[in-house]
Amino acid sequence: MTSDHSQKALRPVQAAPGVLVHPAADRRLATEHWLLSTLPAPGRARARLEWEQHDVAILPLGTLFSAVRIPGRLVFALTATTEPAQLDAFLGEALDGGPVICDPHHERYYAVVPASMPRTWHEAVEEWRTWDVDCLGRGSYLGVPRPNIVGATSSRATYWSVAMDSAAALCRPLTVARLIAAGRHCLAAEPDA
Repeated sequence: MTSDHSQKALRPVQAAPGVLVHPAADRRLATEHWLLSTLPAPGRARARLEWEQHDVAILPLGTLFSAVRIPGRLVFALTATTEPAQLDAFLGEALDGGPVICDPHHERYYAVVPASMPRTWHEAVEEWRTWDVDCLGRGSYLGVPRPNIVGATSSRATYWSVAMDSAAALCRPLTVARLIAAGRHCLAAEPDA
C-alpha cells in the first residue's frame, strides 16, 4: 500500500490551465524522430547507430529542412571573439533561438532552415557564394549531431551551437539573411578585406 506522500511525489506538474508542458526529454525524442524521418525506414536504424557511436549522423537535406552554411569568419567579425560559448550565445540571440550546427574543425556554422529556402532565396544565395556562404538543399547531406550534443568540447567534431528546441523549430530565413548581411558588412569594413 502506498502512502499519501509517495502519491503526491508521482503527480504531474500542474501548469496554467490549458497549457501543455512537455519535458525536455520528450521534446528531444520528438526532435530525434523528426530529424530521422528525412530517411527511409531502413536508413533510420543506421543513423541511430551513427549517433550512438559517433554522436553525428549523415542526413539528407531538402525534404524537411535545409541548411545555410556560414563561414566562421562572418560570425567572428560580428562578435570579435572566437570563444565557442560566446559565439554560441551570440548565434542563439541573433537567430532568435533557431537551431545551428557548428563544425569547429572547419570553422563553419549551419543554420537549419525550412526546406524551401534554397528555391525561394536563390538570388540571394548566388550573391552569398562569393563570401563562401551556401544554402544546401536537395542533393546535399549534412552531419547532424544527436539532439543532446550541445556545446563545444575538445573531443567533439560537430555539435549543436544552438540546440533544436523542438521538432520542426527552424531558423527564419530573413533572420539568417540579416545575420549574413551584417557579417559581410563587418568584414568589408575591415582594413585587410
